[in-house]
Amino acid sequence: MSTASPASLGDETTGALPAARSGGRGGRGTPPPRTPAARKRLLGLDHGAWFLLLPALLPILVLSVGPLLYAISLSFTDAQFGRTVETDFIGATNFADLRLDSLFWDSFRIGLVWAVAVTALQLVLALGLALLLNQNLRFRWLARTLALVPWAMPEVVVGIMWRLVYHQDAGILNKTLRQLGLIGENVDWLTNLSLALPAVILVGVWAGMPQTTVVLLAGLQNVPHELTEAAQLDGAGVWRRFTSVTWPALKPVAVAMTALNFIWNFNSFGLVYVLTQGGPGGQTRLPMLFAYEEAFTYGQFGYAAAMGVVMIAVVAVFLTVFLRKRLKEDAI
Repeated sequence: MSTASPASLGDETTGALPAARSGGRGGRGTPPPRTPAARKRLLGLDHGAWFLLLPALLPILVLSVGPLLYAISLSFTDAQFGRTVETDFIGATNFADLRLDSLFWDSFRIGLVWAVAVTALQLVLALGLALLLNQNLRFRWLARTLALVPWAMPEVVVGIMWRLVYHQDAGILNKTLRQLGLIGENVDWLTNLSLALPAVILVGVWAGMPQTTVVLLAGLQNVPHELTEAAQLDGAGVWRRFTSVTWPALKPVAVAMTALNFIWNFNSFGLVYVLTQGGPGGQTRLPMLFAYEEAFTYGQFGYAAAMGVVMIAVVAVFLTVFLRKRLKEDAI
């Protein structure tokens, strides 16, 4: 009958293990010492990694971070158009004036209505189209190609095309509605105070829906078919399969795309500018249009920069709250 050595059993009174088992010198659970190269990698000081990241970081720094910092610094000055006009530091005066500018806050309200409406409609309609295109239909490849056409068109071209569609006398929309007996006389869609914003929202949804459709379609194709088939064998209907299998797998993609769409839509400029230039009576004047007018029509560069800083801050807060709420829901 063999007996175990004291080294293998350790101290019977304390239960201590040998140093080799407890993780080396330094006591139980202490990791081995790191080399200088490992410490550099841990601190993100690996020069080789930074060198590989430079091609991606430089465009971001030059085209995004640099202009953002310049705009923030410009917002604290009274910069105006003109070579001989001196620029002075005025502190938070622009922001104080902006707080009392009712025209800006009206445009901000219109911008939120535009962004929320377009983003929500894009998600709902794109999800329906993506579900349809995900089916094994005949000529599915042709339908997918045609669905991308609005995305491939420049905003200026889309705006001009829809101006022709909405034209009061020669537009195809009024002609079609008259033939169907839905209207008695022509409607001027883009100059009517109550119809201009809904008409522009419709164009925004049409122009931006393809990219959302493509992303959601890619997400649908990653949903495991085994789960869908198992739910169908268990007797789950179409709606039950969607809510229990498809949507939970698609939700992270939809949340990310919704956040990006909100940013793009809130910062819209070209499409609305071509359609209405902010009219009629400012009913479609988005905050980006208002800032553009202040900068390039009235020459108030510092004041316009302050508007841009406020818009960035509000969008950042909105997205932070939105994404944190979604992440908490996913974690439950």
